[in-house]
Amino acid sequence: MNIETVIDNLSKRRFQVHHFANRADAAAFLKDEIRDQTVGFGGSSTLDELGLYDILGEQNEVFWHWKSTDPSTLENANRADVYLCSANAIAGTGEIVNIDGRGNRLASLAFGPGKRVIIVAGRNKLCDDLDAAIHRARNVAAPKNAQRFPVNTPCKIDGVCHDCSSPDRICNGMLILWGPMTGMQTDIILIDEDLGY
Repeated sequence: MNIETVIDNLSKRRFQVHHFANRADAAAFLKDEIRDQTVGFGGSSTLDELGLYDILGEQNEVFWHWKSTDPSTLENANRADVYLCSANAIAGTGEIVNIDGRGNRLASLAFGPGKRVIIVAGRNKLCDDLDAAIHRARNVAAPKNAQRFPVNTPCKIDGVCHDCSSPDRICNGMLILWGPMTGMQTDIILIDEDLGY
């Protein structure tokens, strides 16, 4: 996958794209970029691997349900000035694909006029086209995420999506961004490392 082609196609779709050689450079950019704001986090191993909760928490008020048991955390994250998450897949043709079980991440990606959304993704999330991106989200990212949680789903066992009806299903909805939602600035942070699922 040619990263310049991906960047060009994302830019044509009006995403603001920032490309970094490594996670340290990306984290430093985000630390400089986000100051004195409220910051919401979606569930993301990528963000955790970058240490962004602690880094951004130094100069912002941060909300992440992975780091807090306060029941208002999800709601506060959704209302934040800046919302950070990753992508389950990014198509080389410029689409962003995310799957969610609860819907907090999809809701925050899809709605919040005036909000800034920042999607941080490693090179392992890049796929040739939209079909490949959907396949990756369902058959790579979702099963690996299911394996991290105490859920009873067939994908947790064999690593393949069964489009199951388990009450523990973690992929109840899928969002494809063809461009930034109206009224929202959407930045894509691409990192030349494998990060997250």
